[in-house]
Amino acid sequence: MTFSPTAPTGSASGGGPRWRRALTRGVTRNVVALGLVSLFTDVSSEMLVYVIPLFLANVLLAPAAVIGLIEGVAESTASILKLISGAVSDRIGRRRLLVGIGYGTSVAAKALYLVATVWPVVLLGRVGDRFGKGIRTSPRDALIADSTAPEHRGVAYGFHRAMDTTGAFAGVLVAAAVIWAMEGDAIRLTGDAFRVLVLLALVPGLLAIVTIVVGVRDVRRAPADPAVSAAASASPTAAASPTAPGSATAAGSAAPVGLVRRTVGSVSEWRRFPRPFWLFMLANALFTLGNSSDAFLALRSQNLGLTLLALLLTIVAFNATNAIVAWPAGALSDRIGRRGLIALAWLIYAVCYAGFAVATSAVWVVPLWVAYGTYYALSEGVGKALVADLAPTELRATAFGILNAVQGTMILPASVIAGILWSAIAPPAPFWFGAACAAAAVVLLLLTVKPPRQPR
Repeated sequence: MTFSPTAPTGSASGGGPRWRRALTRGVTRNVVALGLVSLFTDVSSEMLVYVIPLFLANVLLAPAAVIGLIEGVAESTASILKLISGAVSDRIGRRRLLVGIGYGTSVAAKALYLVATVWPVVLLGRVGDRFGKGIRTSPRDALIADSTAPEHRGVAYGFHRAMDTTGAFAGVLVAAAVIWAMEGDAIRLTGDAFRVLVLLALVPGLLAIVTIVVGVRDVRRAPADPAVSAAASASPTAAASPTAPGSATAAGSAAPVGLVRRTVGSVSEWRRFPRPFWLFMLANALFTLGNSSDAFLALRSQNLGLTLLALLLTIVAFNATNAIVAWPAGALSDRIGRRGLIALAWLIYAVCYAGFAVATSAVWVVPLWVAYGTYYALSEGVGKALVADLAPTELRATAFGILNAVQGTMILPASVIAGILWSAIAPPAPFWFGAACAAAAVVLLLLTVKPPRQPR
């Protein structure tokens, strides 16, 4: 069968229930293939992501501040690379190549956990894993937009998020089965159980790479307006070429500037992003400052008395909620707009974090995690669709890179602050801080961000 990256998987005018057409219209074969890649990758990643902080705390005896540092450095590394890879992807036009390199790097980095006996090795593994994520994410998100009509972006990103989270659901379920078989009802994790999980996690990671090779294709993008493209490309070229009289010193100082501009874009290119885009970045920065690593949610759940097996089953429920809600939420955003759903998601986040702060027993953990899954489902895919709406078409991957760089710049202080607040004050303290930042971000979002009436 001939592969068509932009062909819909089903007819938009055929029979069937209206809701089914609403959920499948605009979901192309490329979107399905990338969804499968994310599904396999999340099976691999989610088998480990919630037990890594427990491995650090229970086996390697790392303090909460070190766990926060590891998570912050890893996520910030990923987010900064997303800016670079997005800009490079826009320039070379080969998104699939960067996607493949990124996923392959993450699989290789996970193997380091097998030999981890001190926390710096875990740090190296987490940074390597997130390094791969940083390379692949912006080109992948832009490829989804390239493969989808503007009026169906919410559905496409919602579908992708649902596939991603279905993989997370399966990954945590596998982890729970392994823990039940090896640890029973224990509260603390052992090193042997962790290494078995690492070995199993490598298998779906390799399946994701195979899926990229077989199923994902680059999409030929419509050319940008020639006059705009010429103006955008002229500025970095002129800036990078030292034509003024002077010595080699002047040329040497101009060369790094030219390299930076060719990598992440010139000032004139960044000025082409509309004001609502930058205001949304500002609101995201404020929200992310209080959005510390989910490792602290796992530690807080254990702190409230939840057993290891019960924690993993609770995270299964979290991922199931995320998977069920994400796709319809994306479709709904195509009809009613994105901003309101994002504001609702951030409000749910604030309530969840306040709940983790005031909780006094494990009975509160399950409903809070389920509500947290609703936040994820409403915010992730819808937020990416809004970024695609606001960005110029030819700078779309750069826009996703900026979004991820903003989040990464803030997540390092967010996780470090959370670790310090946990250790210096009390476990509820970082959750109060996160709730306050989320509430303030909602106000900023609703007061300043006015999305366009017609997506680009």
